[in-house]
Amino acid sequence: MWPTIANQISEATKTDFSVLNKQPLAGGDINRAFRIDDGDTAFFVKLNDAAQIDKFRCEWTSLEHLAAANTLQVPKPVCCGSTLSSSFLVLSYLSFHEGCEQAWYALGQQLARLHQSQQQPMYGWDEDNFLGLSVQPNAWHKKWSTFFAEQRIGWQLTILADKGIHFGDIGDIVTGIKLRLVHHQPSASLLHGDLWRGNVAFHDNQPVVFDPASYFGDREIDIAMTELFGQFPHVFYQGYNTVWPLDPGYRQRREIYHLYHLLNHVSHFGEPYREQANSSVNRILSS
Repeated sequence: MWPTIANQISEATKTDFSVLNKQPLAGGDINRAFRIDDGDTAFFVKLNDAAQIDKFRCEWTSLEHLAAANTLQVPKPVCCGSTLSSSFLVLSYLSFHEGCEQAWYALGQQLARLHQSQQQPMYGWDEDNFLGLSVQPNAWHKKWSTFFAEQRIGWQLTILADKGIHFGDIGDIVTGIKLRLVHHQPSASLLHGDLWRGNVAFHDNQPVVFDPASYFGDREIDIAMTELFGQFPHVFYQGYNTVWPLDPGYRQRREIYHLYHLLNHVSHFGEPYREQANSSVNRILSS
């Protein structure tokens, strides 16, 4: 496996690369991660089973879109491929450290500029991708309420129902979400899509984001995610609002956007999130 990865790095970088050192890294719950180097240049490698190659290809596409926006720093995709037993994604290696207030403020501004930079007349993406292990449907829609209610909430509820986990009638919940978003037709902004604290770090005092699940949607999706699992520092939101203040009604929509990620966590991790998701469904439908 490692010779195959080294050969692909050599082809992608047009250099003679060989793996002299490899170090396992702590990180996510889904992939194995390594730092590799040839004594000079280092790379970050994500590994999974060969069948997971589509997840890495989708991540590559998201990273390329984010990089092309020239607003947020992301690790540079180097190569992606598979062997008989494994799939891999190779990225540039960046050493990370804690961010100061100024760096968090800059991240807020950069995210707002990302949301302004590339907008589409419709919501979606050119292909389905993944949020963690879950397929994320992205068929293009003109109406935000339909896109989010059906392809985010309805889809997750269907996945969970197939596992025997129910939160009520799926049709009723989807209709309720549509009604609560029906008058909200935001710009279709390029999103990171999974912007929690574990997917943000800092390199040379500059913010870096990674592990995206991008599509074109309501910018409030990214902001809501920053407030779900470990809220970002207050200066981040100050920075964002200096560039593009949030729209009225965000606080009411935030719980709807949180629900998507809560349902996905129920699908991945089960009981620890089930009651939280169920309470969220009940609050949304009774509001």
